[in-house]
Amino acid sequence: MSKNWGAAIFVAVALTSVTSFGTAAGALAQPLPGTVSTEVRMKLERDARLSVTETVQVPEGKTVKRTVPLRLAAGDDLERQYRVTDAKVEGKGSTSTDDDSFSVTLEGGQSTLTYTVAGAVAPVGDALEVRWQVAGGWDTELDKVAVSFSAPDSPTSVNCLAGPVGSSQPCTSADLADGKGVRAQEIKLGAGERVDVAIGLSAGVVPPNAVVVEQSGLAAAFALTPASGAALGGLLVLLLGGVALLWYLRGRDAAALASEVGAVSVLVRDQDNRVAFASPDGVLPGQVGTVVDEHVDVVDVTATVIDLAVRNYLWITETENHDWQIVRRNPVDDSLSGYEKAVCEALLPQGADAVSVSELRGRQIDLALVRDRLYSDVVEKRWFVRRPDAERNLFWWAGIVIAVLGVAATVVLALTVGNALFGLVVAVGGVALAFGARSMPARTKRGSELLEHVRGLRGYLAGVTPDDVPEADRELVFSRSLPYAVVLGETERWIGTFGQQDLYWYGNSGTGSDFRRSFPAFLGALDGVLAQAGHLRSLRTPNP
Repeated sequence: MSKNWGAAIFVAVALTSVTSFGTAAGALAQPLPGTVSTEVRMKLERDARLSVTETVQVPEGKTVKRTVPLRLAAGDDLERQYRVTDAKVEGKGSTSTDDDSFSVTLEGGQSTLTYTVAGAVAPVGDALEVRWQVAGGWDTELDKVAVSFSAPDSPTSVNCLAGPVGSSQPCTSADLADGKGVRAQEIKLGAGERVDVAIGLSAGVVPPNAVVVEQSGLAAAFALTPASGAALGGLLVLLLGGVALLWYLRGRDAAALASEVGAVSVLVRDQDNRVAFASPDGVLPGQVGTVVDEHVDVVDVTATVIDLAVRNYLWITETENHDWQIVRRNPVDDSLSGYEKAVCEALLPQGADAVSVSELRGRQIDLALVRDRLYSDVVEKRWFVRRPDAERNLFWWAGIVIAVLGVAATVVLALTVGNALFGLVVAVGGVALAFGARSMPARTKRGSELLEHVRGLRGYLAGVTPDDVPEADRELVFSRSLPYAVVLGETERWIGTFGQQDLYWYGNSGTGSDFRRSFPAFLGALDGVLAQAGHLRSLRTPNP
C-alpha cells in the first residue's frame, strides 16, 4: 500500500496490471523449492497490541526486501497510522522502522521475524475490526502466503484481499477456522502486491487503538479528489485506447506467432531436375533478421557476408594464426540490393580487393549506411509501414517530453493548489509511452505473412536431413541455406547435420582445420569486428 488510497488506485490503473492467480490448493498447498514463502501468525493481545510472527523461507544465495507503509489513507484528508515496535530477526536479516514505514531485509535460509503492531484495532459501527497487511511491499514474488490469527474471543468475520495495491481480488482462501480463529492463504503473490486481512470482532473484546489523523502537506496534495479522479479515468480511457490500437496493429503478428506452422517448402527443382534452395517471398538473410525483431543487428550483416560469398561475390578463406581473408570474387552489380552493396563497400572500399578480419579489427568500419539502407529496404518491400527505428525514436522522445512535463506539473501542483495526482497521471502516461515505443513499429499484412513464412523456414532448417537432398545437390543446398541458419540461430545444428568440409566459397584446406569448428570461429570473429562499429545491436558477446 502507499500513504494514501488515491495514489494506490492511481498506480493500479496507470499501470493496468492484471495478475493471474492459480487455483486454490487449500491448506495442504506447499511452497515450491527455490521460491520465497512466508507463514504469518498473528495474536491479538488483551491490551489490543497485535503480536506478529513471520517465518520466511528464502532460497540460498538470494536476498529479499520488504517495505510496509505505516500511514494509510482512511478517507478524505484522513490517514490511519500504525506503529511497529520490538522488531527482531532470528536468522540472516535485519529490520528498520520509522514513522512512515517498516522495512525488512532477509538473506537465504529460514528466518523468523517477530514484531508488535499498535493501531490495528478500529471501531466499525457496533463492532471491532483488526486490520493488518500481512504480506506486501516484497521486492520478489511469494510462492505462498499462509496466515493464522487468534484473539481473546472468537472472530465474527474475515475479509482477505490479495493482488495489486488497491484491487479487490479475494485471497485464494480465507475462513474462520471452525470459529476459533482465522486461516487464510494466497498462492503466487507478485512482487509489490499485498495480502490485506481485516478480521471482525465483537465490541468490547479489546479496547480500540486505531490512530486516525488529518492529512497535511504532500499527503493532502496527492489525495484522490474529483479532479484527480477524472484525470485517472481519462488516463484509463487513453491506455485502453492505446491497447486497442496496438492490438489492431500487432494482431496480425500475434496470429502469425501463435499459429501452427510446419516447415515451408523451400527445396525446388529446376528445369534440369536439380534440387535448389529458394527462400520464401525471395527474402534475403539480412532482411529476415530485420523483419523478425524489427532491428538491424550485427548478425544480419554477418549473414549477409556469408550470403554474398555463397553467391560468388566474395571468397572467404582461413589463413594462419586463426585469421580469415575476405576476397572480392566478382564486382557488385544491379542484382544486389542497396544494403548488400553497402556491405561490400564497408568491407572492401574502392580499390581494395581483399582484407583480413584482423585488418578490419584495426580500422573503423562505418555501418551506418548499411543500417539505413536495410531499414529503407524493408519499407520498400512493404513489410513495414515506416522505418522501425524512426518510429521507435519518435514515440520514445514524445514519451520523455510528456513525462518531464508531467513531473514539472506534479511539483507545481503539489506546492500550490493541490491535485498533484493530475500531474502524476501525465508523467506516468509519458513513461508508459516511452516504454511502449518498442512496440510501435507495425508490420504490414505482407510483413506478418512473411513472419509466418520465416517460422516455417526455421522448421525446414530444424527438420531437413541430407537424405532429403540428392548427393549432387547437397553442397549448393547446404550453402544457400547456411546464411538463413546463421541469422535464425540454427548454425550449429545445420553444420552438424550436413558436415560439409570442402566448399566452393570457403577455403580452409591449407590449414587442415575442421570446417565445423573453423566456420563458427569465423562468425564470432566477424561479429566482434562489426560490433566495434557501434552502429548496430549485438545479440551475443563478440569474441575478443
